Amino acid sequence: MERWRYAVTPMIENTKPMKLSNQSLQASAVAEHVQVPQYDRTQTGIGIVHFGPGAFHRAHQAVYTEDAMSQFGGNWGICGVSLRSSSARDTLAEQDFLYTLATLDRVKKLQVIGAMKEILVSKDQTPDIFDRLVSQDTKLVSLTITEKGYCLNAEGRLDLNHDDIKHDLANPTAPVSAVGFIAIGLVKRFKAAVPAFNVLSCDNVADNGTKLRQAVLDFIEQYAPDALAWATDSVAFPNSMVDSITPKTEDYTVEEVSGQLNVTDQWPIQREAFTQWVIEDNWQGERPAWDKVGVVFTNDVHGFEKAKLRLLNCLHSTLAYAGRLADFETVYEVTSDKSFSQFIRKLAQQEVIGSFEAPSELNVEEYSEQIIERFLNPEIRHLLAQIAWDGSQKLQMRLVPIIKDNVALGRDTALLSTGLVAWFEFIRRAVKAEQEIVDPLASTFTSTPAIVSDDLAEAVDAFLSIESVFDDEFRALSGVRKQLIDGLTKLSTLNADEIGPYLETL
Repeated sequence: MERWRYAVTPMIENTKPMKLSNQSLQASAVAEHVQVPQYDRTQTGIGIVHFGPGAFHRAHQAVYTEDAMSQFGGNWGICGVSLRSSSARDTLAEQDFLYTLATLDRVKKLQVIGAMKEILVSKDQTPDIFDRLVSQDTKLVSLTITEKGYCLNAEGRLDLNHDDIKHDLANPTAPVSAVGFIAIGLVKRFKAAVPAFNVLSCDNVADNGTKLRQAVLDFIEQYAPDALAWATDSVAFPNSMVDSITPKTEDYTVEEVSGQLNVTDQWPIQREAFTQWVIEDNWQGERPAWDKVGVVFTNDVHGFEKAKLRLLNCLHSTLAYAGRLADFETVYEVTSDKSFSQFIRKLAQQEVIGSFEAPSELNVEEYSEQIIERFLNPEIRHLLAQIAWDGSQKLQMRLVPIIKDNVALGRDTALLSTGLVAWFEFIRRAVKAEQEIVDPLASTFTSTPAIVSDDLAEAVDAFLSIESVFDDEFRALSGVRKQLIDGLTKLSTLNADEIGPYLETL
């Protein structure tokens, strides 16, 4: 795929550009077609501390904050906190923490983001981080640290045996975990009689706020139990849902963005045009004007999560396995095929929509079409092979519950069953060819002869016997079992060119 380019006048050759910085903005050196901050960065205070200032945060939450400040003002500048790497700080400090968002779509645009005011690195700036956490100006602490950063045990409580948590409880002046920083920061505010900040997880994890709340309160209970009641009553931990594909910044991204800016940006980021942010409406106190720039505040975050899981993720996985069987490489390529496009639209309309109750704020028909349009974005190279990884973990959330719900509602499951059958055949062919299988159950697949049996009923039963994927309730769905056997009997005989025409018959 050709890399993206902007249909604008390029930078004059043989002219050494300025770096992206406050100075270059003030000098109007940035190209006129580029959107720039519409507020005075020098007069804008920091109101947000964010742990994990990586590409997704800078392409998502920081952009919403940028738009809110540009349109409605407020002191919501962001202090990023890196718990390990100093790369982002060291690179972006040279350009006053400004960077460019390149939106990749049929209509492309560049936007200089000024919401990030500073990045602190915990290994050598811990006192500065605590100063930010205790400051009255800080109204919100947010995170993109992945679920493992919450340091939870199997019961969903803080793992007190986790090395980072043990370290932080023993060394509260030099914590290494986000949970430790947040909990100790809240205790410091409690002792200084400073009102609590809100804590907002932006990780792609179900019940992220609830899980983070448990971790932080468990830490406070161990560290400063006298502050536990205050933290329990005063700190809001909204659940949230985030969505936007953010491809890695490549060398050519830096080169082309800088060329279009007319100034040098050492670390731009790129993102698809679609973006979604849903936040539980249990806020305490002030917040940026996010609700006026596209963020949805709702009492039904779970409904939005289910819509994403059942439409975006279900369709993604189905395309991944069926598409790889047909020798397609990317989501764009397979969705551009007429047979596959018709199939996933039919799957969404007939078997996914209606399997759950959509939130009142979401038009599920429009959302479904938006998802398919995202799949058809030629600028996003999303590999089917990557989506196919860890199917045993993903399908138990993406397809299995929908099939069970549809059976209970008396709805069809033939197309959903085809998605599972495609996974079965994908695994069978990989085992037979002795190809690497990226899945926690890879050894189970390769050590279970029945999975590659010529008796396809035996093969289906071998898959269904995997208890971590299929429970007793699912195995008892005799009609679904027959669909799986019939589907595998057909799909196992098809070559790559025959997969699409077969899907058209369903």
